Amino acid sequence: MKKIAVIHDLSGMGKCSLTAAIPVISAMGVQACPLPTAILSNQTGYGSYFWDDYTDRMEQIMDEWKKMGFRPDGVYTGFLGDARQVDVILKFVDMFCTELTHILIDPVMGDQGRVYKTYSKELCEKMRTLVRHATVITPNITEALLLLYGEQGMKERMELFSSMKEEQLLGEIEELGRRLAYHFGLESIVITGVDILCSDSSVKMGNLVVEKNEAAWYFSVKEGGSYSGTGDLFASVLSAGMVKGISMKECVQKAISFLSGAIHDAVLEGTDRNDGVCFEKYLKMLA
Repeated sequence: MKKIAVIHDLSGMGKCSLTAAIPVISAMGVQACPLPTAILSNQTGYGSYFWDDYTDRMEQIMDEWKKMGFRPDGVYTGFLGDARQVDVILKFVDMFCTELTHILIDPVMGDQGRVYKTYSKELCEKMRTLVRHATVITPNITEALLLLYGEQGMKERMELFSSMKEEQLLGEIEELGRRLAYHFGLESIVITGVDILCSDSSVKMGNLVVEKNEAAWYFSVKEGGSYSGTGDLFASVLSAGMVKGISMKECVQKAISFLSGAIHDAVLEGTDRNDGVCFEKYLKMLA
């Protein structure tokens, strides 16, 4: 059985990070090997939470894995608490990865034109180093712009994007994806969660795949708000599919189908966004 090292935090409540990644990767027939970056009582959107930073313990786990001759087929990294953890992951890549290891980096730094509380210039700079080791990265538009232009450049371009009509906006994002792939030497880029306002005032969600300089869009109906863990679920499908040799375009289509049902059920049930989506019964779609 193929194995993926999942480098992420563990949040007890919120259906995100490791509690989202492990069932998805397992359902797709791949063993998830968690390397926690932090332990949280619940994800930080709830406002009050307990946080236990695992940075200093990550290397102790890595040392034990080294003794076991661990060789992952894939690596998936998500939310990182600070820039120090990027250094640990770079060490992990040196210790365990080969040219055959598929690495998915989700460069979690911000969304909707705003940076997260954990963001810093140092984190962004180190993230740029980390993504050069990736097979594929899965930024949203905010994170894609942060990687290329930094915080101020991101804000300026987000302002320009906000005034663009659909056709022009899609073209600009395609160009952004190509620049990312070229600048960081990546096989694939998936820019996720692009809200597109249609002419009839409805909103659709777009995900862009750029591979070998070719761009392909995949759309779904936008329902509800921004739910906890949807990005983690999406990236988990991609990471497992990647190590199984499934094309990134097919992985994205599979992730969209899986999430569409889960989000629809969350909307029907009136689930609070912090509680995540009702994905469990849809895991069978991934088998």
